[in-house]
Amino acid sequence: MGIVMPDKQRLKILFLCTGNACRSQMAQGWARHLKSDCIEAYSAGVTPVGVSTKAIQVMAEAGVDISSHTSKHVDDLLGIDFDYVITVCDYASQLCPIFPGKAKIFHRSFDDPYFAEGTTEEVLAQFRQVRDQIKAFVQTLPESLEDNAK
Repeated sequence: MGIVMPDKQRLKILFLCTGNACRSQMAQGWARHLKSDCIEAYSAGVTPVGVSTKAIQVMAEAGVDISSHTSKHVDDLLGIDFDYVITVCDYASQLCPIFPGKAKIFHRSFDDPYFAEGTTEEVLAQFRQVRDQIKAFVQTLPESLEDNAK
């Protein structure tokens, strides 16, 4: 994990998605688990619907506990001076509010497992696939942001 730096030295990153149910929650969980030495992670949605129990389940399988996470509306976090806002779905990217201050916007879309169909195991497989894609993305942070932010 490394040494945890004081908050003012860590990058404040908001992961934003539509419902703040799956993708942004997983990204926040991975960032806290893998990058807490350099990232202070948050998540929110443009229309929050509650954290998905399947997202909680597949993250727990990977050793990351997001069971205490709650869905938040992006407006609840507008007072935080973010360094980056990462939209993880196209809808949130289109509706992303203007953030005051220095926040740079970065878009990286992931499929939404919330609407996956099939047997329970097929749905969970889709959640696991997105979980692993998000983990791979978070592992590139924060270095990958500087070259691609708006």
